[in-house]
Amino acid sequence: MKTSFCLLISYFVLQYSHAQNFITEKPGAGEFPVVNSSQATSIYVDENDDWLVHKAASLLQRDIEMITGKKPSIVSKFPSAIENIIIIGTIKGSSLIQKLVNEKKIKVDDLRNKWETFRIQVIENPFARIQNALVISGSDKRGAAFGIFELSAQMGVSPWYWWADVPVKTKKEIYIKKGMYTYGPPSVKYRGIFINDEAPAFSGWRSEKFGGVNHNVYEKVFELLLRLKANYLWPAMWGNAFNDDDTLNPILADKYGIVMGTSHHEPMLRAQQEWKRYGKGPWNYDSNEVVLKDFWRKGIRNMGNHESIVTVGMRGDGDKPMTEGTATTLLERIVQDQRKIIQEVTGKPASAVPQLWALYKEVQDYYDKGMRVPDDVTLLLCDDNWGNVRKLPRLTDKPRTGGYGMYYHFDYVGGPRNYKWLNTNNIARVWEQMHLTYENGVDKIWIVNVGDLKPMEFPISFFLDYAWDVKRWNENNLNEYFTIWAAKQFGATHAKEIGSILQKYSQYNARRKPELLDEKTYSLEDYNEADRVVKDWNQLVTEAEKINQNIPAAYKDAFFELVLHPVKACAYLNELYVTVAKNNLYASEGDPEANEYANKAKTLYINDSLISLEYNRVANGKWDHMMDQTHIGYTYWQQPSQQKMPKVKYVTGSTVSDSYIKGQASSQPKRIKFPRPKNLRSNSFYELDGCVSIEAAHFTEAINTSAIHWKIIPDIGRDGDGVTTFPVTQEMMPSTNSLSPHLEYEFYAYDSGGLKLEAYFSPTLNFHSDEGLKYGISVDDEKPRIIAINNDDNNQRTWEGWVANNIIIKTTNHSIAKPGKHIVRFWMMSPAVVLQKLVVDFGGEKKSYLGPPETIYKN
Repeated sequence: MKTSFCLLISYFVLQYSHAQNFITEKPGAGEFPVVNSSQATSIYVDENDDWLVHKAASLLQRDIEMITGKKPSIVSKFPSAIENIIIIGTIKGSSLIQKLVNEKKIKVDDLRNKWETFRIQVIENPFARIQNALVISGSDKRGAAFGIFELSAQMGVSPWYWWADVPVKTKKEIYIKKGMYTYGPPSVKYRGIFINDEAPAFSGWRSEKFGGVNHNVYEKVFELLLRLKANYLWPAMWGNAFNDDDTLNPILADKYGIVMGTSHHEPMLRAQQEWKRYGKGPWNYDSNEVVLKDFWRKGIRNMGNHESIVTVGMRGDGDKPMTEGTATTLLERIVQDQRKIIQEVTGKPASAVPQLWALYKEVQDYYDKGMRVPDDVTLLLCDDNWGNVRKLPRLTDKPRTGGYGMYYHFDYVGGPRNYKWLNTNNIARVWEQMHLTYENGVDKIWIVNVGDLKPMEFPISFFLDYAWDVKRWNENNLNEYFTIWAAKQFGATHAKEIGSILQKYSQYNARRKPELLDEKTYSLEDYNEADRVVKDWNQLVTEAEKINQNIPAAYKDAFFELVLHPVKACAYLNELYVTVAKNNLYASEGDPEANEYANKAKTLYINDSLISLEYNRVANGKWDHMMDQTHIGYTYWQQPSQQKMPKVKYVTGSTVSDSYIKGQASSQPKRIKFPRPKNLRSNSFYELDGCVSIEAAHFTEAINTSAIHWKIIPDIGRDGDGVTTFPVTQEMMPSTNSLSPHLEYEFYAYDSGGLKLEAYFSPTLNFHSDEGLKYGISVDDEKPRIIAINNDDNNQRTWEGWVANNIIIKTTNHSIAKPGKHIVRFWMMSPAVVLQKLVVDFGGEKKSYLGPPETIYKN
């Protein structure tokens, strides 16, 4: 039975992880042997083809040897007679591929002039005295490399084999199914990561292991990016300068085909650290124009012919606002002067050199107030640093030759609090916001701030997989990504269980960032919330520990890094704060049981340190310092310099009498708990203790139109799914008649009269800078109220509450005439409004973080 299940998972993974699965371990008619029982097939690379093709071929050679124990030879001269051969190259750089094209053995017309496109195909009798060839043809050097690494991935080498110690999946024989498999071009042209906020973890690690952020570190990064089909990098910049620290850094980046850039506040390919090292005078264009121009001119000279995207514009020194107010005229002059420098140094029109202007924080205000840059400059839009997109173009906007990009965050240093420690990114939310981004025409650049790189392996994989092929993942199959990714790292046996753990971990940890947790986050007394959260986490630990006991020894390091450590670390932290809360409660009542909770809290605090130490020692200390990030003891937005145990209290002696306990019990408010109404429809909701709680995805009925459909996004909510309309580009509905798109929720009430209706939303922002996102709400047959979600977007305190709590809650007042059956109707007014929950409050709702648990009737 277990074998059958594993085969089913293997089939499932192959079906969904690769739209075109071409690997088999058993020979068959017409199948090509990469490795058979006797030997590994030789790899041919034209000696005149690009350096990257040769490098990728050598990595393929090593991959095949790791998988099978057999090492293929690499040749650049075509042998006179051979049974099989693997031919790798670009369509312009490989003479053999050109020969196959000229002899009409293969067609590459649909690859020519395409961006990063490749084809893998088996050819019979390609040349005289050769029976079969496996041909990997790339439209360009990255296309060829991506084709090579696609072969490696399907054979069993994870992109994370080095960065997360994922073992290769060993095989005795490897064959390619007869056929032609074409990939690309990618959905997003430039796809990459930004290593940032990288102290103390990444910085401590690289200093110990590599002596600095030098080319030895970056070669590992470049290879990882290529294996993930990425092509773009903003390098580490805290105390580092990519071009200045090691002169081999930019040279090797260009050889590996990695397009280099600098962050949103580092113009003209000069790092902030370079200004600290060599700059003279203030970082102020009004008073120091000549010096700044010379400084920037050197950045363009250093670029040479290396493939780069030049950041233009200017922010203040240290990623701060440049001036008070909106200095539009000054910034327009700066961009104009920077483009003159680009033209003078390169000898080409400025429009021939890729550039971006990042609308980060206050710079977006410049754009909103009318500042414009030349049409060929990519407008790099940004999220709010918390995964919520701030601005998107309209489909009706005039097209730009430079197009649009998106700068997104998995990590951040800033208010309302840093989040740097562990992955807190629910990919359901990442998908929803990036799908919205792409559908609104943002497809030139996607770059994501990944902090220390580790431990963001999972969301990095998803972000780059989705950027490569946005059609591959949607609201209907998103949950399958967890299982597929788990199978790629750990094999089929435990893939479903590991995928489930990854999904729950992501959702639980996105409820509230660990750095924002404290003893007051979850309610001890209402809805059993705090204990429910701890139970969720501890159950996840139990599931992860069970797999850890059964997983093969070779996988244990990778499993610890990718699954067990983050689950246990967050479980300890959540239980720590709940335990401190219980200590404080019992101590305030003079109950000596407070002492037990004080001691337990101290143990949990020690456990946090011990599991961080265990991570730093995993894989024989390979990742020492990667868990040096402080995360307990925050007092404001910036991280504490060292961890600090939350304050606990001890009670001396017993001061709690039986009469006190009885008095406390009798003083607690009592609410009448009515039985559930009889004859409820399935998925109907009922009043319990003065309120009705409804998960948005459990609607009684969904009213769609031919153009607009309600769909569920699984697990996007803090405690469940979310629901929204598709397509996400559909504009605001003009009316709310009975045929307009809306959701209906049937509920039963014992009360009558006034009620409050709370609607919980994912914190989507006013990305079109108009009247904001809106929805309609009504009870029974009343006229819908039209409510704006984003009228407080620019209120700093309100926004901080939204992102800290990961929710927007809007409240409306209504009335019902009598008890019994009623209907809440939620009306579509704007796209991209993701509803998570509804609460009908008759005065009984209690204070809690997640809101009251659902009061739903199911047959």
